[in-house]
Amino acid sequence: MRSCWNLKLSNIVLLFGCFPATTQPTAHGSGYTLQVRHRAKPSHFGLFASIPCPSLSIQVSSALITLFILFLSIQSFAQFKLSDELKHSKSTEVTGTYQFPVNPGQPNFLAGTMGELRNTHFHAGIDVRTNNMVGMPILATQSGYVSRIIVGTGGYGHAMMITHPDGNTSLYGHLDQFKGPIAKHILEEHYSRKSFDLDLSFTPTQYPITKGDTIGLSGNTGGSSGPHLHFEIRNSNNEALNPLAFGFTEIEDKIAPLAFRIALKTMDVNARVNDKFGRFEFGLVRSGNTARLAAPIFAHGKIGIEILAHDKLDRSQFRTGISKIEVYVDSVLTFQQQIDKIDFNTSRDIVTLMDYKSLKTKGVHFNKLYIEDGNPLQFYPSKNPGFVQVNEGTKKIKIVLRDFAGNESTANFSLKYDPHTNEVPFLENLLKPLEYEVAENTLVIHSKPCGAKEKPILLFEKGKKVEVNTSYRSINHLVYLIDLKKSLPDSIVNCQGSIVLNYKDVVPSKTDYTHYSNHIDIQFPNGALYDTLYLSLYEAQKNNRTIYSIGNLLTPIHGSVTITLKETGIDGNKKIAAYHLEANRYEYVGGAWSNDRITFNTTELGDFVLLTDSVAPTITRISCTTLSARFRIRDNLSGIEKYEANINGEWLLMKYDYKTGILQSERLDKQKFLKGDFELKVTDRAGNERVYRQRIL
Repeated sequence: MRSCWNLKLSNIVLLFGCFPATTQPTAHGSGYTLQVRHRAKPSHFGLFASIPCPSLSIQVSSALITLFILFLSIQSFAQFKLSDELKHSKSTEVTGTYQFPVNPGQPNFLAGTMGELRNTHFHAGIDVRTNNMVGMPILATQSGYVSRIIVGTGGYGHAMMITHPDGNTSLYGHLDQFKGPIAKHILEEHYSRKSFDLDLSFTPTQYPITKGDTIGLSGNTGGSSGPHLHFEIRNSNNEALNPLAFGFTEIEDKIAPLAFRIALKTMDVNARVNDKFGRFEFGLVRSGNTARLAAPIFAHGKIGIEILAHDKLDRSQFRTGISKIEVYVDSVLTFQQQIDKIDFNTSRDIVTLMDYKSLKTKGVHFNKLYIEDGNPLQFYPSKNPGFVQVNEGTKKIKIVLRDFAGNESTANFSLKYDPHTNEVPFLENLLKPLEYEVAENTLVIHSKPCGAKEKPILLFEKGKKVEVNTSYRSINHLVYLIDLKKSLPDSIVNCQGSIVLNYKDVVPSKTDYTHYSNHIDIQFPNGALYDTLYLSLYEAQKNNRTIYSIGNLLTPIHGSVTITLKETGIDGNKKIAAYHLEANRYEYVGGAWSNDRITFNTTELGDFVLLTDSVAPTITRISCTTLSARFRIRDNLSGIEKYEANINGEWLLMKYDYKTGILQSERLDKQKFLKGDFELKVTDRAGNERVYRQRIL
């Protein structure tokens, strides 16, 4: 923090140093008494708060005073120069003393840490518990100025960002209220813009902040699932830093990360785990800070390792993130992952770090300990991709898990080379005579045997027939592996029946690409795919509705793709829209109609259906008095798009919590009661509208 010298000489005040000093003429007139006070309390960017402080009087000559001023001026220039350099330095991140934003100096507890794996992003800060309460004072971690205010129904909810002299910015999310002079300004902006959602920016001189100021009250706004403070510190590149790196002693952590399961994945068509192709999970047995598998796992070829693990903190039941992971193969470091800063531009790429199928089907976060093509993340100090090649002998694997506090645990197991074999003692019973799945670039076909004599399976591709022999088998289960980079079959036939695969195209991952067909067009912008996509398309009828199956739900997408459904036979209007179908739930996607065509953007592939929403939202009054109006609003299908309230024709702010559906009014003038004609209008995404009216007396 830059500070100033305050030297008063002959009624001239010079601000150029480190602590306040004043001069008074001596009794005999031959010099001055220099009064030096202790360091003043730094306020906003070099300004000083006026505080009482003890003084020390020293008799000095005028010449000494002159020399003293010269010395301090030189020092001041050096300090200002250094401060300016720090402000523009990209590497200067952890500087100065930061104060914990909740109950500083007292034990605090976390519900989440920086780098924690979430379903769609990396957690960018720490979640500070507030005793499950709303309304705890939130303090500025460091002096600076309010640079941004965000108010919205999702995400951070009510959030404040404070920029500090060292170039860092702190963020305080899910606030219930803003405090200080800015609170009145924010309320006025709501009314000026006639909007609940706000995104406001400010200059350094508008709303300065002093370290320790109460900037708001804790809450549960936005995407919060319970009352807490989401707290971030970002550097000048807008990268999230680990707040625990700023020396907060309020958080105690003596518990090492916990490992629960490992997964082994065959990375090409020739690799095997226990004689089989695919991905296989194994439960770990823990003893203290060590977890292990009792017996070696048989494998050969190129193998990828994944781990299911999380960290814990003292006196907290919440699962938190792991800062650093290392993998050693026969005592040689082969893989490193270290999350010490997060780039928001790549946070959605978390899907490349986790096993996406496990995430979507089981809701668990397996961390890949290898780097696949298409992974853009910068958490890997070494570019070694981390695959384990098992070609002979036994590979001893040690996984080291370390949290930010330095607590460490390990997971240990062995991979034992096992020569290739076509005979497998046991394979799972099949539910159907003929099944298939796609694993990366491999088509895996499962079939029940066709009698005592084994016969090849037939693949058809563009009218050509190819015979394929089994890759491995058991008594009741045959497995065929087809490299899709070499062949993209249309259908499969054997004695158990046939399957139409519906593969229509091979979509590359690193270019703009559009698939055209008679019924469906799909635009893939450059970067939308992490890997080559083997695009399947088909239509099916279910409950008198057409289901458009476009690709696979288990394929992760970066950004969005544009889909056009053609020749739908529907005269489109706003009430008819595209919905994504997952687990018997419909999620609104939307779309724009042109005659009988509808075009929409989606961040997920899978099944889509066109549905009509002709039912207006519901409005339920909770209370509506001269002091406040409170309602619950709901919609049965497309979801709430907008709402607006007015009193005697004048716009009234209604704060919306989408989690509960609650609308709560806030008056601009607290002295002005809600009297007269009240109206609340709620519209869903399909354009259906519901209006509530009441005369408030």
